[in-house]
Amino acid sequence: MKDLGLTGSIGMGKSATAAMFADAGVPVYDADAAVHALYAKGGAAVGPIGVAFPEAIIDGAVNRALLRDLVLPHPDALSQLNTIVHPLVAESQIDFRAQAKASGAPLIVLDIPLLFETGGDTRVDYIAVVSAPASLQRTRVLAREGMTEEAFEAILAKQTPDAEKRARADFIISTAFGFEFTRLHVNAIIALLGQIDED
Repeated sequence: MKDLGLTGSIGMGKSATAAMFADAGVPVYDADAAVHALYAKGGAAVGPIGVAFPEAIIDGAVNRALLRDLVLPHPDALSQLNTIVHPLVAESQIDFRAQAKASGAPLIVLDIPLLFETGGDTRVDYIAVVSAPASLQRTRVLAREGMTEEAFEAILAKQTPDAEKRARADFIISTAFGFEFTRLHVNAIIALLGQIDED
């Protein structure tokens, strides 16, 4: 079974691209969805985050917007949050890999926004980076409800620059020219990886 790490900076279209892999029958692990489950009422991260950042807990669940405002401006707080969340996400990823392998899947996609930042690039066979021009990225992100220039810049500052991601990728998937153009990239990658023998 081959592991393809899928990543891309905010606003690049990574989630839509991951959905295209899923549409093609490839099992996709969604790190964001895993975090959402951990943050939801009864989720494994609610207790420890409540201890570290009690202001971020609303009605028994983690409020992501409040948490973001608490940790983004403070590197120590962000590091503390990562120490709580990353092991829990890693555990859910291990479970996903095991289930996919048991099902006989030849390829899985690990959709991980912070693949490089968390060292996840060392734990996959191949890396695909979803990318688009910076101007398009900015337009997409600032169109999101509640997003500000300041918040956008703060998020970018925490992410590996797009140019560096592209330089370290095995595949670059462009989302600059519409969904069907992107889908062509996705299908070509699936076909190519299907032709590569595992060691």
